[in-house]
Parts: sequence; C-alpha cells; structure tokens
Amino acid sequence: MILSDNETKVDLLNSEAIAQTIVKLIRERPERPVTIGVHGDWGAGKSSVLEMIEAGLENDKKVLCIKFNGWRFQGFEDAKIALIEGIVTELVDKKSLYSKAKDEVKDIFKRIDWLKAAKKTSGLLLTAFTGIPSPELVETLVTGVQSIASDPMQYATKENLDALTEQAGALLKEKEDGKNIPKEINKFRKSFDKLLEAAGIEQLVVLVDDLDRCLPDTAIETLEAIRLFIFTDKTAFVVAADEGMIEYAVRKHFPDFPDTSLHQAYTRNYLEKLIQIPFKIPILGEIETKIYVTLLLVGSEIGECSEFDNLIKIARERLKKPWESLPLNSEIIRSTLGDKASKVQNALLLSDQVGPILASGTKGNPRQIKRFLNTLLLRYLTAEARGFGQSISLPILAKLMIAERFIPRLFEQIASIAAVAPEGICKELKFLENITQEVTPKSNSKPASEPDKTSEPDKTQPVQKKKDKSTEVVEKLHSANPFIAEWSTSDNIKEWSKIPPSLVEVDLRPYLFVSKDRKDFFGTSTPLGHLTLLVDKLFGSKFSVQTLEAEIKALPKTDAQRIFDEIRSRIISNSNFDTEPDGIAGLTLVVKSHQELQDKLVDFLEGLPKQNLGPWVVKGWDGVIDGEAKQRFDLLVQTWAKSGSDILKAVAINVQKINKAK
Repeated sequence: MILSDNETKVDLLNSEAIAQTIVKLIRERPERPVTIGVHGDWGAGKSSVLEMIEAGLENDKKVLCIKFNGWRFQGFEDAKIALIEGIVTELVDKKSLYSKAKDEVKDIFKRIDWLKAAKKTSGLLLTAFTGIPSPELVETLVTGVQSIASDPMQYATKENLDALTEQAGALLKEKEDGKNIPKEINKFRKSFDKLLEAAGIEQLVVLVDDLDRCLPDTAIETLEAIRLFIFTDKTAFVVAADEGMIEYAVRKHFPDFPDTSLHQAYTRNYLEKLIQIPFKIPILGEIETKIYVTLLLVGSEIGECSEFDNLIKIARERLKKPWESLPLNSEIIRSTLGDKASKVQNALLLSDQVGPILASGTKGNPRQIKRFLNTLLLRYLTAEARGFGQSISLPILAKLMIAERFIPRLFEQIASIAAVAPEGICKELKFLENITQEVTPKSNSKPASEPDKTSEPDKTQPVQKKKDKSTEVVEKLHSANPFIAEWSTSDNIKEWSKIPPSLVEVDLRPYLFVSKDRKDFFGTSTPLGHLTLLVDKLFGSKFSVQTLEAEIKALPKTDAQRIFDEIRSRIISNSNFDTEPDGIAGLTLVVKSHQELQDKLVDFLEGLPKQNLGPWVVKGWDGVIDGEAKQRFDLLVQTWAKSGSDILKAVAINVQKINKAK
C-alpha cells in the first residue's frame, strides 16, 4: 500500500477546477500572449495541475502543448538557451517543420546559435530583457579571447579558444552589417511567428515546472527567457512556482541591492510583472484532508477502475461544499465499490485512525500527507515483519510521528524519557495533557447589559491581577521539571497534545524501536542509563539548567565525568561555533559543581576550531575555572588573541586588558 509521490492526472484534490479555469483562459483569446502563474507551497500539487492542463488540451488539434522542466536542465547548459531551443525544437519536431518550412527553421536556429555563441564567448551576464549582450561587450570580449589564445597553456587549448574567437567574430560581423539589439529581438519574434504559422496551430502553450527547485541563477535565466516570448502572439506560458522561492532567487541574483523595504517590494514586483494572471493553490482543510487520505488509501488498494472513478466523483461533489463536513463514510464506500469494498477494509480503518491526525499535523499539504503515510506504513510493516506488530497502534504511531516531523525537539525529549523509563511510559505527558484540558473560567451568568454591582473594586487601591489556574500550574512545574515548563509555554506542543489518542499510559518503547531509522534511542541511552534524562535537561535554557544545581552537586564523581563526556561529545558534533552551542550552560554547571573536571574543560576549549569560534568562548568562566586550570585558560586566551577569527581576537585582547587592570 505504498503511495506514489509523482504528479498525476487523476484529481483527488478537486484541483481540476483550477486546471479547467486556466485552460478556459488560455483558449479564450488564442491570439493574445499570456503568462499564467500556478503558485503554492512545496508539495501543494502544482505539478499535478500542469498535468491536468496538459490533459485538458491534448484533444485540441489547434493547440500544441509543450512541457519544460528547468530543474532537469540545471547544471548541463545555460537554462535560458535550453528553454528557447527546447521550445523551438519540440515545435519543429512535433509538426514536422523541417520539411514544411525549411527556410523558417533555418532562420530561427541561426538566431538561437547567435545567442549560444554570445553566451559561450562572453561568460558575462546577458541583459535582463533579451539575453543578448551589447555589441560593445562582444567586441571587448573578442579582444580578450584573442589575447588569451596567445597563451593557451595557461587557460585552455588553442583549438577551443580559436573556435570561440571565430564565433565572436561572427557576432561582430552582424554588427558591421548594421544590425542592432532591438532589431534582433523583433526579428527573433517575427521568425518565431512565421514558425507558428507554418506549424498550422492556433496557439502554443508552454508548461514550465519545478522552477522553484532550481538554483537562483537557473530560475532567473528561465524567467528571462520567458520574457523574450511574452509579446509573441499565439503563445501562452503557465509557470508553476512557489512565490517565496522565486522572490529568494531574485534577492540572490541581485545581492548588492540594499535589503530594504524597496528591495523586498522589487522582488515581489519582479514576479508580478512577469505573471499576468496568478492562481494560488489553497491548502487542504480538515474535511478535505480526510477525503484525500481516504481516496489515497482506497486507490492504492484497488487501483484505477470504474468503481474508484465513481468514488472520486462523489468525493468531488462533497469537496464542492467542504463547509458541510461530509466525509466519505464506510456506507458510501461500500455502496459505491460494491464487491471491491471488502478489499479496502484495512484502508478505511487506517483512514479513520490517522485522517484526523494528519488534518491537524500536516497543515493540508498533499505531498507531506503522502510521505507521512508512506513512512507510517513502512514502519508498521517493519514492526509486523520483526514480530511486534501487535504492539503497535497506528493512531499512536501517527501521533508520535507528527511530533517527530513537525516538533522534533519535543519528540526527542519524549523519547529520551520513555527509553529509560521502567515501563516505557513518559509520565510527564500527563502534566502536559492536564494543562491543555484546563477548564476555562465560567462566563458571568448575568446579561452583558447588566453590570455586576455585588462587588465593586476599591478604586483607591491598586488592582491586583489574580493568576489563573494554568499560570499557577506552570510556575510550579518550572521548579519541578524543565521539560514540562518548556512544553506548557509552547502553543504548538499544547495543540499537539490535544490530538487523540492520549499517550499518558502508553508504553512507547515499541514505537521508538520502530523509529530507529532516524535515531537509535536505546543505543545512545545504554551507556548512560538513568543519566540520559539528566543530560537532556542540561541542554535546556540557562534558567532551567540552574534549577538542576543541587542534583548535579549530589552526583558521584564517576557519574559527573560520564555526563561531562556526553555533553562534550554532543557539542563537538555541532559544526557551528560562531554562537554559543546548546549545552554550554549545562557543561559549565557540571564543572562548577565538580572542580576536578576543570582540566577536562580546558582540554575541550583547546580542541575547538579557533578560526570558527565566536566571542562566547572567552567569557563566562569566572568562578568555574581557577588555579592551574585558570593559568592554562589564560594562555589559551593569548592564543586566541593572536590567531583566532577577527571578532575573537578583538574580544580576547579586551579580556586580557581587563585582567591586567585587575
């Protein structure tokens, strides 16, 4: 029951309405050039919409539909030329224009060769509007290439450079013939118009996909090539892209532009000026997600057939009015699928179990739903194959995976507790669920228009705000457990805890074991045993770490050393030391409470990469390091003052001056 993640022409999301609207707009005035954008987040279904547009046009003999995927051309050649040449080549091939319009074909490929030669020769950025360099740039280039050719061993083979010089010379010849850039643009378009006329088609539709997957330069070059066709009659472009990613590409393409509100407006306007008609794919709501999950799972069991097509039709009718909250219940599925209904019982059960969870956790993103379901099913099948499938409940596994996917820190914390708990139960979850189930204060039973005069406050005294019950609970938990304190202040975590089923009395060890494809919680916890939870707490905020001081001081020396080694190991695994890594506050507390670890702390600091160190490493050790260890640390500061990063040098020198002043 593994679900395909490829784009599809089978509409399970009712996106066909968008596709049909776009087809109607395209065909409404075929002589008019138009550019349409299909926007949405990664995985929202943009590629599937393009597939449906292509399917909607395939029987129209007056239209030629061409697909271009910029991501596939990335890294092979110039994306701008690839798009232009790809459009022309497919047009020529599909309509057999080599025999019908030989002269027109030769003419337009000659102009494409001009663009190729310009790109290969110059290596300079082409103009944003046409992709064609100015003659002055080309002339300068040829002079440079010819001088390079005099020393071929240093740069390249002479044969290659001679070829480049010859190509550039051809460009200059056109300049000498009186040709200029605006005329060349118009001639390219006229030549393209003639080609469309010879093809005998009413309209050319180009579907551009995966633009938001491309590197910024590739995305911009593709958009610039589209601009070359914008004013070409009988041509329609449909561009599928995430607006945010294109805005990012524009910012990266113009890095020297100041990062101001003007720059941000420019990045938005860039796409808006290119896209005449934008379509935004909406995210799925709760009922839409449930229907989508049901169709996915049922379709994976019985495949494409007339019964499944009928079920899709019923689903579409219900998706037309999602506010009525009418899901695909088992009765409808049985009556629609007939004899095949028995084959989808497991799929229906799974849909009922995880549909509500996915509606809450995936925020209505179709690709995330598919990938989540595939991972869920693979893990469940793995548990069955290994003999403990009966210990796994799909709803519980799904809820934990929602945390793993969208709140990974919470999942790691729950896992670290449950992995070492005697019965695998994370008792802290009970406090979390109690917080989220707090009853809101009862409303005043009197009408709003009737003021309560029974107890008017004394206006001469300052008003004392009464703490509500949940606030008091949180304050108590701050001193009891830093994990609970952190969870109780996070809206995302509290919303997650409301998702059924409850995990309070669940042995989570089987679920953690089947999640070992990400991390082996049992393997990493075995050397530390009961100390694992304490180490995790020492990676919390500085405030929460300070609450552990008494517990750390009470540790035997051997346990303190084991905790120090584990924290050091985790910190070193972090490749970024520009800012203070998580765990430093915990490491400091351990050393402060067990002074025999001071030399190990200095050893740790000496081993950090000084060229990548931020100023945090110089300060904060007063009262932690003293005696001989302090002397070693002072020598280390001297080293940083001489050979560290610029900012580290400055801070280290300043600390030395302060120490001398003392």
